[in-house]
Amino acid sequence: MAQADLEKTRSTGADFSQATLVQADLSETDSSNANFSNADLRGVNLIHANVSDADAIGADLSHADLIGANFSNATLVKANFSQADLSGANLRGATLVRANFDGAVLVGTDLTNANLVGASLEQANLTGAILTGATLPDGTVHD
Repeated sequence: MAQADLEKTRSTGADFSQATLVQADLSETDSSNANFSNADLRGVNLIHANVSDADAIGADLSHADLIGANFSNATLVKANFSQADLSGANLRGATLVRANFDGAVLVGTDLTNANLVGASLEQANLTGAILTGATLPDGTVHD
């Protein structure tokens, strides 16, 4: 389903595990509680999508457009967000253990109470990011 156009669709609880959705348009979709584990989502458009409470363990979201997306309480362990744009995204309470954010844009991203233990943030832009209560990569909790 590479480059599929699923804009504004409702896929609550859907199983996209191991799916190939490279450069697909999932903007403004409701994919809450969906399973994206090990999915290939490189370059996907999830602008203003609801992906809350989703499971995306090991998903590849590199180079994705995730502006304003809602990933609150999602499980994103070992997910690859390298070079992705998460400006203004909601990652409140998300589990981001060992996730890769190298070169990602997290400007104004809400990471309140997120778990980032072991995450890589090399050259990530965290300007204006909200880190209240977040567990940082080294295991410390941000005030």
